[in-house]
Amino acid sequence: MSDMAGYDARMGRPPLGVKITVIRLPEGLAERIDDLIGPNRRAKFIREIVEREVEKLESARAQKK
Repeated sequence: MSDMAGYDARMGRPPLGVKITVIRLPEGLAERIDDLIGPNRRAKFIREIVEREVEKLESARAQKK
């Protein structure tokens, strides 16, 4: 998985300028994610997935214009 721009994995926390956002996941999903990627990596995993999907949607929107 690629590192998020500016993310310092050694520090174990997101870079400055990151907005904290609370999300609600369906029962059991957090545990499934943790089981797949390991402990203490869930937030980074979710950030990367969301960033990838937003870029994909922005690209699709730009192609329609």
